Amino acid sequence: MAEMAEMAEEALGRARSVVLGKDREILEVLLAFLADGHVLLEDIPGVGKTTLALAFSRIFDLDYRRVQFTPDVLPSDLTGFSIYRRDREEFVYQPGSVFCNLLLADELNRASPKTQSALLEVMEERQVTVEGVTREVPKPFLVIATQNPPGSAGVQPLAESQADRFFVSLSLGYPDFDSEVAMARAVGPYKILNDLRPVASARDLRNMQFEIHRIFMHDAIYDYLVRLITATREHPALTRGASPRATVALVKLSKAAAWSRGRDFVTPSDVLEQFPYVAAHRVRIGPESGIAGADRSAVLEILRQIGLSVRKPRMEARR
Repeated sequence: MAEMAEMAEEALGRARSVVLGKDREILEVLLAFLADGHVLLEDIPGVGKTTLALAFSRIFDLDYRRVQFTPDVLPSDLTGFSIYRRDREEFVYQPGSVFCNLLLADELNRASPKTQSALLEVMEERQVTVEGVTREVPKPFLVIATQNPPGSAGVQPLAESQADRFFVSLSLGYPDFDSEVAMARAVGPYKILNDLRPVASARDLRNMQFEIHRIFMHDAIYDYLVRLITATREHPALTRGASPRATVALVKLSKAAAWSRGRDFVTPSDVLEQFPYVAAHRVRIGPESGIAGADRSAVLEILRQIGLSVRKPRMEARR
């Protein structure tokens, strides 16, 4: 476990050396990967989303693909298709873009609902079914998807079933002043990504994912976690609460957070810390709530209130 933890810590440090000033967000992406989950980034262009995905693909030596989503991208571009080979006198399957370890789905909300739905099976089951034949994708299989902010030209909201497939959602945002100065000073003929070398393999990442399941969670923590999720379904300002899939994601992410801190048990603080990342893209604010500008910041404020209202187990005070 100690060796795996050192690898994870080094991976975190190398990613932070490439994407400056986003330590918290980079940690959250790593935790999602450790929990074998997908990441949704809502951001404007040019803030480092592609760089972040590339950095992790090189750090863990992952087979990486990037798809730029537009309205004319077809489901078969993702899942694959069969073409007739005259020399063999048969149809031969051509794998699509999802046959990789890390897929960057760039501007996912510009794609048609039909194309978006092509990701549902592979994100959940790690397999695709084409022409009645089911094929497994490589493991680990992880997706970092970006979406343009609501109101941007040519976008449409992700289907609820699609958004629910993502373990966490977050926003990188603009860098702070000092980080942007450091970024400007680093401009030169070579990209810093060119010098990024693997610190672990895809197999090492899989082993880390298995390590997460050894982390202990007390029954009182499970109860606390479910009460947080349930509170999103009962809040008067929310028309839709977090799904049971959010409960599963929160368990895994809380264990990943504890593991990353060198602990073999989960605390209530681990759960509460991960709660907004898990729930923010899964809940909806109703128009009758009277909350103006029901954007991500408004959702996060409601989740913060829920976190304050749900009592933590006493066990944390005794530790």
